[in-house]
Amino acid sequence: MNRCVERLYNGIIKENPTFVQMLGMCPTLAITTSAINGIGMGLATTAVLVMSNLMISMFRKVIPDKVRIPAYIVIIASFVTIVSFLMQAFTPELYESLGVFISLIVVNCIILGRAEAYASKNPVIYSVFDGLGMGLGFTLGITIIACIREFLGAGTIFGITVTAELFEPIGIFTASPGAFFVLAFIVAFINSRAIRKARKKGGRPELCRIADCASCQNVMCQGRRTESAENGLETAPSDENGRKEQA
Repeated sequence: MNRCVERLYNGIIKENPTFVQMLGMCPTLAITTSAINGIGMGLATTAVLVMSNLMISMFRKVIPDKVRIPAYIVIIASFVTIVSFLMQAFTPELYESLGVFISLIVVNCIILGRAEAYASKNPVIYSVFDGLGMGLGFTLGITIIACIREFLGAGTIFGITVTAELFEPIGIFTASPGAFFVLAFIVAFINSRAIRKARKKGGRPELCRIADCASCQNVMCQGRRTESAENGLETAPSDENGRKEQA
C-alpha cells in the first residue's frame, strides 16, 4: 500500500507531468481557457491513463518487444475512442469545446511515456496507481492554469462571475499568449521555492526531476553536466566550428 501511495504522490506532486516534467503541453496551452475544459480534459486523460496502464501491465509479458510501441498505441487508441464516444453521448457541450484534442490524447506523451517507462515493467496494481497519480497530477495542473486564465481573462471561474467589477478582465489571458504567461509564472514560482528551500538546507536545488538525464538532449543542463562530471565524463560545449573544446 505504501508503494501505491508513493505512486499517487509522485504523480500529483513530485513528478507532476505539467509543472515538473513539462509534458502534454499541447492540450495544456490550447484548452485551458476555462476551468471546465481543464477538468474535462484532465479526467478524460486520467481515464485513458489508468485503463491503458492496466492493460499494458497485464499483457507486458505477452507483447513482443519489437512491436511494443505499436501495440501500446493500439491499446491507448482503443480507450481514447471509448472515452470520446462516452463524452459525445453524455457531455456533448464539453466534447464540442475540447474538439480535436480528445482524439489527440492518443499521442499525448504522458500516456505513452508511462506505458513505456512504468506499466510495461511493473505489476498491474502499481501501474494502475501510477496512471491514476499522473492523471490526477495532469488534471490538477491544467485546472489551475485554466482557473487563473479564466479569472484574469473573463472574470469568471467555472462560468460564475467572481470579480464583482473589481477589475477589467484582461483579454490576452484567454488568448494563446496568456497560456504561456501563466505557465511560465507558475513554473518560476515552483522553481524559486525549490531554490530557497535548498539554500536553507545548504544543498543543490532539485529543479530537474526527470529520472533519466541520459536521454535529455540539453547538454547545457546543469543537472546533466554535474552527473557527467561525477562519472568522469563531463561534456564541454562546442566551439563555433562544431569541435569539442577541451574540458
